[in-house]
Amino acid sequence: MLARLIIQILDWFYPLFRRLMPKQTFYYAACGGGNTLFGLLIFFVCENYVFAKQPVDLWLFVMKSHKAAMVANFMFSFPTGFYLARYVVFSGSALKGRSQLIRYFFTNMFSLLLNYINLTVLVDWLAMYPTPAQIINTIIVVIFSYLAQKYFAFKRPAKPQQT
Repeated sequence: MLARLIIQILDWFYPLFRRLMPKQTFYYAACGGGNTLFGLLIFFVCENYVFAKQPVDLWLFVMKSHKAAMVANFMFSFPTGFYLARYVVFSGSALKGRSQLIRYFFTNMFSLLLNYINLTVLVDWLAMYPTPAQIINTIIVVIFSYLAQKYFAFKRPAKPQQT
């Protein structure tokens, strides 16, 4: 029911973007953009207020606040991103839900690793502020994520060859 409402809202706005991109790409941009903003908000709140830019002691090891914020971001944005990808963006996928979830999880794990490496380089090595670094990082990860989800996690079956 929520997915149908989101699709109706997106369909209402799509004519403004029809000349720029196909509908599925628009859905991905809108849903992914919304989920990305949600994740950035979580990252910002966790980095600045929950962890207060202080190291996070996890008993076995200590994590820098921006990396802990990245993990918190992932914990919240993963389920919302999967829901939007499965029921709104790639609803025509022939894969079963469990396969989609497993593939989505692996693409997201790779994205998380890419995110971690990029944050380490931008914040720890280049001394960039964490939130702008995360914004730059997000652009890189979004491009990878779209391609991985479209061609791996939610791929459609190949069209039969006509003879």
